[in-house]
Amino acid sequence: MLVNLGTPSAPTAKAVRAFLGQFLHDYRVVDLTRFLWCPILHGVILPFRSPKVAKLYQSIWWEEGSPLMVVSRRQQAALSQQLAAQDIPVVLGMSYGDPSIESAWQELKAAGVEKVIILPLYPQYSVSTSASVFDSWARIMKKERQIPYFSFIRDYYNHPSYIKALADSVRQDWQQNGKTDLLLLSYHGIPKRFENQGDPYGHQCHKTSELLAAELGLEPHQWRTTFQSRFGREEWLQPYTDETMQALPKEGIKHISVICPAFSADCLETLEEISEENKEYFIAAGGESYHYIPALNDNSAHIKMMLDLVNAEITNN
Repeated sequence: MLVNLGTPSAPTAKAVRAFLGQFLHDYRVVDLTRFLWCPILHGVILPFRSPKVAKLYQSIWWEEGSPLMVVSRRQQAALSQQLAAQDIPVVLGMSYGDPSIESAWQELKAAGVEKVIILPLYPQYSVSTSASVFDSWARIMKKERQIPYFSFIRDYYNHPSYIKALADSVRQDWQQNGKTDLLLLSYHGIPKRFENQGDPYGHQCHKTSELLAAELGLEPHQWRTTFQSRFGREEWLQPYTDETMQALPKEGIKHISVICPAFSADCLETLEEISEENKEYFIAAGGESYHYIPALNDNSAHIKMMLDLVNAEITNN
């Protein structure tokens, strides 16, 4: 079972509101008391934010649909083809929206599956992503009389196949577009408070960056790690991507490549926030060239990595 975050069903305010309502109501994502949070969410955030976010989705929506959904289905099909010889079905579930994790399980249950390998497509573990997937699975299993054997791939931030796939994508981009002054690795942020409470996400992001830089043979001044997509007023993991973009040209760094290793599929946060919004910050501050390196998506090295993870679970269990 491949699992990702999810996406609105359409680039409309109504669809975005339904998606954000489910996403931001997850206690793993926003851990404020419901008594305080729900009136803010439903009375302020959703009515005002949904139309704005819908416009952003409209700017990146593909003809086939939401980029995240299109890529996720391609990943499912490619991995399914690789596992066909072992007669292992591959299903897709989303934490929010459709297809749900529940519907993915029902598909496996109908096929008579007795063991499930759950692969959340979050390389770095966080309470707000991987743990939320586990919560959903646990809620589903509470309704079952017979729980299947299952294994849960918690993270793969340092897996050799993952690092190699990232490195190959960077090398390929540099061959096509030229090597830049700096490789900036931008990860989705989480509140600093989560890290203080034991979430290993930040540490794992930095470790991924270190391993990728070593694989590429980069010197310390040739790469940098930042965090994007913060929400609300509290402190999140730093340095912030947008502030870094505005500061780099003043440091004399005017040609950069940007990659987002925490995203297994291109989506709003990569195609709009990084590829467009942060590019504008960088160029406006005096930057001269800015290139976004796409997510691993359904390229062959990424599918091989998924296959390696699945086969390891089969062998070990």
